[in-house]
Amino acid sequence: MANLIRSPKSGNDWSKNELLAYNIAITPVSPDQFFRSGADPSLDHMDPALLTAPPGADDPGLSNVTTEYLGYLDLATSATQESLIDDFSAQTLKLLGFNERHIIISTRYVIPLTICGESNRSAQTDVCLLYRPTLILLVLVQDNTFSNYTDAESQVVAEAIAAFQFNNSKREGKGLPRLNHMTIPCITMSGTRPTFYLVPVTEELSTAVITGQYPATETQVWKCVTVAGDTRRDSEGMGDTAYRKLALRRFLAFKTLAKSRWQKILEGY
Repeated sequence: MANLIRSPKSGNDWSKNELLAYNIAITPVSPDQFFRSGADPSLDHMDPALLTAPPGADDPGLSNVTTEYLGYLDLATSATQESLIDDFSAQTLKLLGFNERHIIISTRYVIPLTICGESNRSAQTDVCLLYRPTLILLVLVQDNTFSNYTDAESQVVAEAIAAFQFNNSKREGKGLPRLNHMTIPCITMSGTRPTFYLVPVTEELSTAVITGQYPATETQVWKCVTVAGDTRRDSEGMGDTAYRKLALRRFLAFKTLAKSRWQKILEGY
């Protein structure tokens, strides 16, 4: 694969070819292996209506928070524009408390990417978590169902590499040492169906992308798909209440996992 052609592509243009060209493998793993947390997190602290009411429910007895979230879910379930899925994804992160102190949820954030000697490329997130003043903690990419071609999986890896470059640049700007390794938590959303990733980015991989070279060390990305085991429920995504409960539990488990990876990124910050 070392002789594959490498060109200065922005993150949104990455495909499986770039994964091969930079020696990156994506490995599906079971939830037990991925989360390593035993039982799924409890949802007992949440409004039961969030878990059982249909998308778009507008009962006067529902809280404003619940009504708003179910409204976003309704729009995302029958989305005709990409922004509706982005909005729903951001609202899900907010609902589950990903935006802790000093962390904000941003949409359409552009991360600079240096690739093949060119520093004018970028990787545009659909949703990301920013630690103020600016570090990238998590990136989310929508699996674009509105076009005939999409490769959200490759794009989210590109964004993780861009986040590594960006975070180290910010650390250097504060007089902190560069980190040789960061694991960037990532999510892709196919409609309202989340898939979770842990993307380990090393200085070797980043340098290979910057110089357009083939890295000697393979990068192993872990991937965990959210499936309920029922074709109908899986196809309906979070519009189905059983799938919704499963997905929300997985989001909560991922928050715990992601926070453990952020500690390295925030080291000394």
